[in-house]
Amino acid sequence: MKTTARVRLEPWSEDDLDLLRRTNTPEMTKHLGGPETEARLIDRHRRYLEIGDTGRVFRVVLDPGGEVAGSVMYWEREWRGSTVWEMGWAVLPEFQGRGIAGAATLAAVAAARAERRHRYVHAFPSVDNPGSNAICRKAGFEQLAVIDFEFRGSVLRCNDWRLDLAAS
Repeated sequence: MKTTARVRLEPWSEDDLDLLRRTNTPEMTKHLGGPETEARLIDRHRRYLEIGDTGRVFRVVLDPGGEVAGSVMYWEREWRGSTVWEMGWAVLPEFQGRGIAGAATLAAVAAARAERRHRYVHAFPSVDNPGSNAICRKAGFEQLAVIDFEFRGSVLRCNDWRLDLAAS
């Protein structure tokens, strides 16, 4: 994936609850079943802070400038008989269309690869989310299938994208 955006990933911190709130809009969650309640956001923020060695959650920071543009994360999931990383990202609307999500995804893939814990990372964007599916394609993920995927109590029609972290 060729991108001109320069980002750095910083570990999720106590101060990032507001970022989580900013990504919890109807526009940002239309492919995820809609916004969450404040109580669920606070619970998710706590889980992000306590993720330990079962994954990584990052805020995406523009370099140079230092503006916080969104988040990217990966976490362990059991999938089809194996433990894999699952990956997701969210870039605030004012930063979309500039290659930031792609650059952040590549940086998170590099971090997951460096951990040498799991061979594969998967992403499950909605079939109706052209932006996230394009990120997967451009980042070198292979589309395996269209699946029904349970997320936050809803069943979503998603693509199963996989990237082999052992490949060069």
